Amino acid sequence: MFFLIVSCLILCDSKKICTFANDNSYNYKICVKMNSALAALIGLVVSIVLILRKLSPVYSLMLGALVGGLLAGWGLPITVGHMIDGVQDISKAIIRILAAGVLTGMLVKTGAASTIAKSIIKALGEKYIYLALALSALLLTAMGVFIDVAVITIAPIAIIMGSKLRLPKFKLLLAMIGGGKCGNILSPNPNTIVAADNFDAPLSSVMAAGIVPALIGLVVTVFVIIPLMPKGELMEGNMAQGEDEQLPALWRSLLGPIITIALLALRPIAKIEIDPMIALPVGGFVGILATGNWKNMGTCLSYGLEKMSGIAILLVGTGALAGVIQASDIKDVLVALLAGWSNGGTFMAPIAGALMSAASASTTAGATIASASFAQAIMAAGVAAVWGAAMINAGATILDHLPHGSFFHATGGAMGFSVKDRLKLIPYESIVGLVLTIGSVAMYMFVG
Repeated sequence: MFFLIVSCLILCDSKKICTFANDNSYNYKICVKMNSALAALIGLVVSIVLILRKLSPVYSLMLGALVGGLLAGWGLPITVGHMIDGVQDISKAIIRILAAGVLTGMLVKTGAASTIAKSIIKALGEKYIYLALALSALLLTAMGVFIDVAVITIAPIAIIMGSKLRLPKFKLLLAMIGGGKCGNILSPNPNTIVAADNFDAPLSSVMAAGIVPALIGLVVTVFVIIPLMPKGELMEGNMAQGEDEQLPALWRSLLGPIITIALLALRPIAKIEIDPMIALPVGGFVGILATGNWKNMGTCLSYGLEKMSGIAILLVGTGALAGVIQASDIKDVLVALLAGWSNGGTFMAPIAGALMSAASASTTAGATIASASFAQAIMAAGVAAVWGAAMINAGATILDHLPHGSFFHATGGAMGFSVKDRLKLIPYESIVGLVLTIGSVAMYMFVG
């Protein structure tokens, strides 16, 4: 619906501006930009429609990118160049996803995830399993772990718990995604860092501004949204080790994830950045050795690679489409559409974050484009720099999970979702992001 509305607005404005194209060269330039943005949106819609028609997601995304570039008038060489650039830009994410397979394989194949799951159930009780998953994702992302990596790290535990207790798979994934979104607005992740820099605000203050909205989002996700969701399909099978099988001790099972989290936490604590591409495999190898499964290392690695390779291939198609979108003038069009907003910077900040994240399907890209484009206008309207950055950051969580982004496929693949099933979760994810945004705006109004 969002893309349909924006496309109609762009088309209407294009017709109106193009009427004067012969009289004014400036208007002609704007007309070209409008057509470029519309072409990118059409390519995006083509990809989504093809995916919904059960065509291979990878080829759907690549075909949509090709359609968008050709409609923009770039021709084949330039369009292909933008597609390749997009894949190159996302290559870091692809490597991190593959690296995460080591930790995933260790957690599942050594029985470590089963031990951890049973311990969580014992500590919090079956009634609070969703809270445990959401809180785990919040803490991981709050320490600086990328949200998709956090979900991938916790997913094996969720699968085992869901299989054992026959829990709805949609609710399990939403608990992790919801908790991750909550942690993402108070973390030293790239989206927060960029927003703080563009507003020239202290990073620690922007992070602190997200604490209360994050806690509100956690409570609403676990105790309001999840209970109101349809039950849906239950987790089938049991990936946990058998009841009679000897499982590793809890401290041995936790050692690998603790090492991973500790390495990732060095960035906010000691300003020492250990990339997830290093931290995740290191934690996985430590866990394999700690649980005494070094002889089964090959099995663990094969399992992890099998689970992550499909996600990595999907990211290639995602990168191709992202390259076309980034090369288009959609940013300029969205800026023009919001330039006449009459209610001040208070609502311009979250709306800008939401629209830009929808265009890029990325929290980081959305927060970056929105803060770079609107920071001066928002502060000129009287909004403090810290709260402007915080509200843009929160707004970027509303639509950052759309199908043309890597997060959509990475989180769905971590739980074994088909694309069709993963699409069903989008409305609930958007509600979580909306709750975070409303909480951030409310905090500004009452405190800021």
